Amino acid sequence: MSLRLLHSIFFELIDKFLEKQKSLFKPAIKSAVTVTIVSIQELLSLRITKEGLREDDLVELCRKTIHYSVKTSHPHFHNQLYAGIDEYSLAGSWLTEALNSSQATYEISPVFTLVERAVLKYLGAFCSWKEEEIDGIFSPGGSIANMYGIVLARHKMFPHAKQKGIYNIGELVLFISEDAHYSFIKGAIWLGFGSEAVIKVKTDEKGRMDPYELDKAVIKAKQENKLPFFVGCTAGTTVLGAFDPLIPISNICKKHNLWMHVDAALGGTALFSPRHRVLLQGIEFADSITWNLHKLAAVSLQCSAFLTRHQNLLTECNSFNAEYLFQSDKYYDSNYDSGDKSIQCGRKVDSFKLWLALAARGERKIELLVDNVFEMVEYAVQKIRERPSFRLVLSQFESSNVCFWYLPPLLRRQNCANFASDPRLAKVCPMIKSKMMERGNLMVNYQPLKSKNLPNFFRIVFTCYPPTTENDIDFVLDEIENIGSGIII
Repeated sequence: MSLRLLHSIFFELIDKFLEKQKSLFKPAIKSAVTVTIVSIQELLSLRITKEGLREDDLVELCRKTIHYSVKTSHPHFHNQLYAGIDEYSLAGSWLTEALNSSQATYEISPVFTLVERAVLKYLGAFCSWKEEEIDGIFSPGGSIANMYGIVLARHKMFPHAKQKGIYNIGELVLFISEDAHYSFIKGAIWLGFGSEAVIKVKTDEKGRMDPYELDKAVIKAKQENKLPFFVGCTAGTTVLGAFDPLIPISNICKKHNLWMHVDAALGGTALFSPRHRVLLQGIEFADSITWNLHKLAAVSLQCSAFLTRHQNLLTECNSFNAEYLFQSDKYYDSNYDSGDKSIQCGRKVDSFKLWLALAARGERKIELLVDNVFEMVEYAVQKIRERPSFRLVLSQFESSNVCFWYLPPLLRRQNCANFASDPRLAKVCPMIKSKMMERGNLMVNYQPLKSKNLPNFFRIVFTCYPPTTENDIDFVLDEIENIGSGIII
């Protein structure tokens, strides 16, 4: 590929950032409700030819790709649990992509090996762990990080399973809240336990795991001759952003000798703020932690740290000592080779972009960015409460998520206590979302919450960068209200 194509793509992307992402995305067919799969295929012509495309055609194809892609750094993108992109982390991503390195061994990646070790120690210190006990690895997403937690828990309790398998151990079971991330269930399936090995514990009205119900569930499992070994807590649930009470859960884990994992993929970044780290009180008792810096902290995807306070357990659990990579007679200390404690071989360098963002901004600026997220949550809750066309799902929210309904005039006139039971309410969010996608200037996700019998509601998710403003929130509510006033259910 010539430098001209690289140059064209680079400056096209830079232009989009400099103009502050004026358009969130461009619908491929203006008259359509949304961008259809067929229209994208026709516009981009995704055929692979025998002779290859001319460079001018490649440049144009790349421009169209940028044009019709969703601009997730737009201030009105609130569709996922991540949004925005820290510009220093973006520079780090470009640097590591250009160097095309692998995190497997020190000899191929000397700088990045040291960076990963330093960053993991730095993050572990926020959990009040001793430096000498901190270990970890950057993984390809929070789902895999949660699976690392399950694997380590199994190895800690049943180390012989590495050679013998799990089939003669007994019926292993793990515990999560009913609002926990689905990756725990997928992990149980992948690891051979099966989905029925995952026992869901009831949550309170805010979506937090009930410690009393957890204790009952563990006792019941033991009475049924099952083998409890793992509890997956959540610090910032996917939908409501709830934080499980870590201290009482840790006491139950100690009582029953269970591994305590905390999925802080969303909420871990609150640790950067002295005002808000109280949400994770008890994190120091965790055996392992998932922390997605590409979510609240807005580091470029992907940036998922798996941390554990059990030094060398990752290596004991996962090492296979492949001699073509991990020779014991190297010219340096082979303990610096991190690849053998990973399920992968080749592994992306994800720590450097985080390090660059942290080093550039410093702890004080990051703290202010985190505090701004929580301030904007409070502002959004206040403004939603003031508007008669909206209803909050909760009176207050613990994390970066704000969940609410828009009520068309017909539903607004009903008894306020019964609006959520009206079957027509579930249709409102999909109808508004389709119009939202047609306009192309706002993206907000919606979902039901079956554990609480709640029909479809909107969920705004705020992130650190670019910092959300009060004007951004006003725009979101105005736009939803403007669209919603014209729908007929």
